Amino acid sequence: MVTESKETGRRAAPRDFIELTEDVSSSPLWNRDLAPTSTAERTWSTWNIAALWIGMSVVITTYTLAGGFIEAGMNWQQAMLTILLGNTIVLAPMILNAHAGTRYGISFPVLCRASFGTRGANIPALLRAVVACGWFGIQTWIGGSALDALFGALSSNWTRLDTIIGGVTLHAWLAFFLFWAIQVLIILRGVEGIKRLESWAAPLLLAGGAALLWWAASRAGGLGRILDESSALQAKQGNFWSVFPGALTASVGYWATLSLNIPDFTRYARSQRSQMLGQALGLPLTMTAFAFIGVAVTSATMLIYGAPIPDPVELVKRFDSTLVILFSTLVIFAAQISTNMAANVVSPSNDFSNLDPKRISYVAGGIITAVTGILMMPWKLMATMGAYIFTWLIGYSGLMGAIAGIMICDYWVLRRGRLDLAELFNVRGAYSYSNGVNQRAVLALIAAVAPVAPGFLRAATTPGGAVAAPGAFDTLYTYAWFVTFATGFIVYFVLMRGHREQTGG
Repeated sequence: MVTESKETGRRAAPRDFIELTEDVSSSPLWNRDLAPTSTAERTWSTWNIAALWIGMSVVITTYTLAGGFIEAGMNWQQAMLTILLGNTIVLAPMILNAHAGTRYGISFPVLCRASFGTRGANIPALLRAVVACGWFGIQTWIGGSALDALFGALSSNWTRLDTIIGGVTLHAWLAFFLFWAIQVLIILRGVEGIKRLESWAAPLLLAGGAALLWWAASRAGGLGRILDESSALQAKQGNFWSVFPGALTASVGYWATLSLNIPDFTRYARSQRSQMLGQALGLPLTMTAFAFIGVAVTSATMLIYGAPIPDPVELVKRFDSTLVILFSTLVIFAAQISTNMAANVVSPSNDFSNLDPKRISYVAGGIITAVTGILMMPWKLMATMGAYIFTWLIGYSGLMGAIAGIMICDYWVLRRGRLDLAELFNVRGAYSYSNGVNQRAVLALIAAVAPVAPGFLRAATTPGGAVAAPGAFDTLYTYAWFVTFATGFIVYFVLMRGHREQTGG
């Protein structure tokens, strides 16, 4: 299957672009959204990929992650190093899984068919989708909170809608559902609309972050004083090494979701160089830079207000200028929209569509995501920074790490990057295994998650998520992504090594 490369104008080697030439549209595993992209559809440049990551990284939860590390007792150097290291680590599986998307034009759930089976692929796809729904709800809740702050600053009548419903004021609910409805309208426009949204939002988000840093430095007596205050705070607390393992895993876990479904985007990339360079430039640098703003501003609030404020929405509420609040809300609005549309809609839309491709389209999957995001009660997930880091981020990183280990072992070690596109849509083909399920992959997934499950259960039932007297399972849980990635990779390799006939492609 040798195709013409639009980017070079010459005939491309099979390792570059492989296009499906066989008509598989009658397969129950096929629909237009899950079909491999043609070479003509692979138009995303290095800038589009980098802008995607800028749009996803410059978001309130990045800020609160960094601010949470400061609140937990790290100084600014330690927080920055932890976040940079975590994002550099997760970039490796990100690029490895992205390769199949660019080469074959396939999405995440379709790629999972190679390792988990044509029906079994729904297991990792649904696990990924549920996490995305939780993230969709979290980002929507934050975006709604920003609108709530804006409306409250514009009119005192807004805050008079203070009837408590489910522990939340009526005006907060109204802002939340307004933000939710705006996103649903964008979902209806499809993936190409997300590409334009990210390219437009990226410069605004960078400018907004710079403006916030300038404000903090001017109000707190300079950037040097802010960073000195951060260092002094940590020196008093002196608990870096007790915080670091969980913080590093949380930093990896933050994008562990995208390290799985990155093919959903790189299937549109012009080349492997575009996806690799775009990700390398867009992810670690932007994530670390915006996290630095979160670290610096949170440290500045200790000087300005006498206590750390790791939530920028709460910080905005303290501003006394309507114009400043309006600009801040616009930046937060763009940040939450751009991240949610890319990180938390594309993947679950494809994942839900994979359940029944003939009946569930990308748009229908997006609507399911939006509704499920509400049902997961994001106001509970973001109740405290401890719960956000130790229960949510570390908890789901264990699932994502196991799936990533299995996928990378299957594609790179067992198949050496070779897949049969047509067979991925064949219910009785090379990837059907036993009734469409590769039981060895399922066993590897269970074996990988089992060691960290006790630690997760204890963290989930501990207020704030941080266990006071951690035992062996609690310590193991703090390294959840690393433990499950390595275990999933090794167990899958051992189970599949004697069955090479099922790793053809």
